[in-house]
Amino acid sequence: MSQADTVQAIDPVTVRASAVLREASEAPAAAVRQGGLDIEVRLVDDALWVVMRRGDAGGLALRMPVFSPDARCRGLKIPGSIAALECEGSLGTSRLVLTADPFGLEQLRATLTFKPTRDLAIEWVPRDLVPFDVKGDAAQTLGHVEARQRKTNTALLYFALERPAFGKVLYLQNLTALNDYFNMTGSKPTEVVGGDWPDLGYRPPVNPETGKAILKTGQKVTLYDTILSIRAYPQQEETDSAWQFLDMLGAVYGWLSPPTPALHDWNARAEATLWDLENAPEARVRHYGHTYFHPYTASEYPDVMVQLSIASALQDWSRWTGEAHPLSREIMAGIGKFYDDKLKTLRRYLPNVGKDKDADAVDSWYLYHPLLNLSNLALAGDEKASELFLASIDYGIRAARHFKYKWPIMYKIDDFSVITDVAEADDRGQTDVGGIYAWVMLQAFELTHDERFLAEAEMAISAAEGMRFDLNYQANLTAWGAAACIRLWRITNRKEHLDQSYVYLASFFHNSQIWKSDIGLARHWTNFLGVTCLQDAPYMAAYECFDSYAAFERYLDYGGPHLIPGVKLLVNEFCRHALDRGWYYYPDAIPPEALASEIRNGHIDPELNFPLEDLYADGQKAGQVGQEIYGSGAALVYATRTLHRIEGAPFLLFCDSFVRAIHRLDEGTLNLRIDGPDTTKVRLALLPTITKGKEISPRLWTSDQKVMEMEWAEGRYEAWVPANVALLLAWTQAA
Repeated sequence: MSQADTVQAIDPVTVRASAVLREASEAPAAAVRQGGLDIEVRLVDDALWVVMRRGDAGGLALRMPVFSPDARCRGLKIPGSIAALECEGSLGTSRLVLTADPFGLEQLRATLTFKPTRDLAIEWVPRDLVPFDVKGDAAQTLGHVEARQRKTNTALLYFALERPAFGKVLYLQNLTALNDYFNMTGSKPTEVVGGDWPDLGYRPPVNPETGKAILKTGQKVTLYDTILSIRAYPQQEETDSAWQFLDMLGAVYGWLSPPTPALHDWNARAEATLWDLENAPEARVRHYGHTYFHPYTASEYPDVMVQLSIASALQDWSRWTGEAHPLSREIMAGIGKFYDDKLKTLRRYLPNVGKDKDADAVDSWYLYHPLLNLSNLALAGDEKASELFLASIDYGIRAARHFKYKWPIMYKIDDFSVITDVAEADDRGQTDVGGIYAWVMLQAFELTHDERFLAEAEMAISAAEGMRFDLNYQANLTAWGAAACIRLWRITNRKEHLDQSYVYLASFFHNSQIWKSDIGLARHWTNFLGVTCLQDAPYMAAYECFDSYAAFERYLDYGGPHLIPGVKLLVNEFCRHALDRGWYYYPDAIPPEALASEIRNGHIDPELNFPLEDLYADGQKAGQVGQEIYGSGAALVYATRTLHRIEGAPFLLFCDSFVRAIHRLDEGTLNLRIDGPDTTKVRLALLPTITKGKEISPRLWTSDQKVMEMEWAEGRYEAWVPANVALLLAWTQAA
């Protein structure tokens, strides 16, 4: 359990807050009860206070400015709310709407809008969340913060209020609702939620150039959209706290304004990608009589991770089409040149790499990711891949044991001497490499049935215990760690592995962006449920996005019905939104003015079907890092997971959630089951492969004979269907 946060020095704002909470004498403007909480709304001077108490013990208060000291409030009746107030004053009109969980759980949403009567320049507003004790004193409270917002990720605070014994709290600011404020004021929501105990919560940002936020006359704007999920019985141990975080986040997910994921033509994108891989000179280079791929457009030396990432995606494509793709043979023909027969491992670069590179330097994760993709090929029956994988695996184990399963950032591959021990941002190494290492070991176990690999996987997962919300270093490594944990649980039947998977997931979703940015250029793409590639990175990356998607497919597969609802929801929603978000990494999918002009690696060619590495929630130009050829497998992975070929059918079956079973009943009928939480509606579509799609006449039923209408739109038949139910699909085709 993390150490409790205590008050080291008192802020005058805290003193004022305590006085307000202690000296309240007038009747509240509104009073309601939700779960075990008594909630009052009070107007004191120029602020509204939403005060939540558990019995007589104290609790939490939300402080929201109305700016006018002469404001007067009146109650409103708004459907769906538990309380609503409008406060008018000389500087403007505020409206506060409180909504709550209809079941009675201690989950509350407080939305404040403001319409100024004149331009207002706001320089500083105190944070909005105040814990207090039985006497209304914030300074005497005790608690600890487990997780807080990082950069422009989800604006959250996860903490326990221990004195008084209030419980566990997940606080969120719905940044989607605040887009107008950010654009109006020229501000960005970078680490706007946080604070030092007991001054917690959200502080509206200001324009960094002027130091002010200008609220425009007569323009109504949402200033706060605060969400609280509270559990009276806090879980403190690492795995318990992780699942409680995921459970609470899943419970309020619907309040975070999830958009409807769009449908994109991943099949066409995949075919165009393959054409470019085969034909674009910017993608390919020849060495030792073999073809290799650049990491970026006409830039950087070929490395082993790039080749095997593409090869693994090509294997997925070949399995989906039923035909081996010739590029697979080309890649595998040259892979052996990366193997160091002396060290018995794959090196990052070819032997002829330029002197401007340290041929012996390797990022810790870079040793194992090529092995992951090599193992995919081996398990698919590629004998050369199997031979190379097994020839390299023992060196990977040596490295893990040398570093005691706690890897540095970078080291020398020939002698394990450390080049960079820890990252400057957090003074830690590559904390989640043990996760991908464990997955690779489990691949080796499946391939050989040698139990030493199983033991290695368990050692790596055990070594990560105690990292809590600091576990994530790189998003896709964390995702593979979660998948490794749940796979271990299935193999060993040891529940602690299932529980440990929640620690990986909690750290992963802590680094996610559960909001849709419309700031500046970001309005041209979607960042919703994206994850920043590194723990300190300012951007989402294409490769980490689709590699996490692939890992979570396996996680959901192994998890089955045993996952807690919040986990099932969040992981499934990440995958559904990845299919939409992933499209906007391609430079032809966003306006030319949104593309970076100064690029770190290579150049951007919008005519090439390779994704950009980087998209930004704060509206920066996309592609500053480069256009990644190593991420070209994205389209192949998305297409092969979402599009299903039905032999003889005049269509491809699309679903944005994983389809777990398809059974052909007769020539024109099949049944299927779609994965996902019971509360989710998913998109099911028939994409005609014949010239005139409307010649198909489909019928769709649930297993309890409820008719699901399939509508014709944009060249396809489509229906929104409940997840986790059996469906019957039948079709006829006009002669």
